[in-house]
Amino acid sequence: MQDSSDGLLTRRTQARAPSHGTLATLLVGAALLLAVAGFVSVGLTNARAEPIMRSLAVAMPNWAAGAPPIRVALLSDIHVGNLAMDLGRLERIVADVNAAKPDLVLIAGDFTVGHAPGDVSERASALAARLAGLDAPLGVVAVLGNHDYWVSPDAIRSALVNAGVVVLENQAVPRGALTIVGVGDRFSGHDDIAQASNSASLLGGAPVVLTHSPDVVPDLPRTFTVVLAGHTHCGQVDLPWWGPVNERSPYEHGRRLYDPHYLCGVIRDPGRLTIVTAGVGSGTVPLRIGAMPDWWLLTFGSKDR
Repeated sequence: MQDSSDGLLTRRTQARAPSHGTLATLLVGAALLLAVAGFVSVGLTNARAEPIMRSLAVAMPNWAAGAPPIRVALLSDIHVGNLAMDLGRLERIVADVNAAKPDLVLIAGDFTVGHAPGDVSERASALAARLAGLDAPLGVVAVLGNHDYWVSPDAIRSALVNAGVVVLENQAVPRGALTIVGVGDRFSGHDDIAQASNSASLLGGAPVVLTHSPDVVPDLPRTFTVVLAGHTHCGQVDLPWWGPVNERSPYEHGRRLYDPHYLCGVIRDPGRLTIVTAGVGSGTVPLRIGAMPDWWLLTFGSKDR
């Protein structure tokens, strides 16, 4: 009898051997997986990086005669509660801000993450305990952001107040030669420009608007010449030759997240300066590409100095 085992083995080996097309597909799939893994790794590393401190001198046209300059730290979008912002990282950011020796700290909202009402009291208390370490002679003033309003504004506001943070909602407070005008978040529908303007008019001083979403800027009175905001994350994932990957909210029926005119940094319009910080944290997705976390150290003073 003829032994046919060699032929059978050959046929089985050939049957198992992948075709050139299958091998190419496997290689492409593996390359895509590696690319995605690399993208996520770089994005998370960027999101957890030490925020860049950016600085700018702001000359105010109506600065009180003889008043000294005021150094203001602007932070936003802390978003505690995801992989990009744990309490240890927040403590390091607080230490970096203190090292810059600001006279006043302003925080433009989105202290947490989330899109639906929930109990965040423990998270809010832990967050506020770290922010209580901010050291500025003129204190810490804040407004809430859309995530804060969506999740639990009362719990977040209460925790911040207990930590010594002044939380404004369409109100103004004096701080040295400045009047900080806290306008409620436009994206979540909490802005009341008339109420904020009336509050500011009673105080005088050089007004600086603090708000979360910069989309409110075009509707502000022309007397408000300086606006500080966050919300945009400077695009968060901003790719070369493409731009921001996500400009619409999946939680708000595809609504535009922000006016691209106010995407990031210093925006100079006729008669008005708007500064939009990238924020120190990240949103629901803890990744940053092409839009590193940052905060600003602003020096306000007279035009003549």
